[in-house]
Amino acid sequence: GSIINDSSIAGSRVGFGGTTYSAAKAAVNQLTKCVAMELASFGIRVNSISPGAIATPIFASAFGMDAAAADASVDAVIKHFDKSLPLKRSGLTDDIAYGALYLASDEGSFVTGHDLVIDSGISVGRTRQEQAELFQGIADAIRDGTSA
Repeated sequence: GSIINDSSIAGSRVGFGGTTYSAAKAAVNQLTKCVAMELASFGIRVNSISPGAIATPIFASAFGMDAAAADASVDAVIKHFDKSLPLKRSGLTDDIAYGALYLASDEGSFVTGHDLVIDSGISVGRTRQEQAELFQGIADAIRDGTSA
């Protein structure tokens, strides 16, 4: 058998959710590992999936939009993610479904206790461009501070 828990990148990285949500998802990640070890001898695999930057109405709902307006906002979210994420494309619900299919399938039969992160790499760290902009900002601040 296979159990797949729903987690989030907020459970392993700071800055992707509120404190309570992040702590709850961190608990899901730890629960996944503990239960994976408890159930392994029964042939039951336990994993979790941590989505990030998946284009859904949840983003607009967080701003208080009603369901219809939130649904209509998904295209705008996709356009934003397409230009701002490391892989330059928005995550879609199908991306999460494909991860779940792998974990539940025979192809994933040797995987247990794993948190599958599906997030275009945003939880890994800064892109080269973001690093360059950060360090340019530091250089500008130093230059401006020393010339004053």
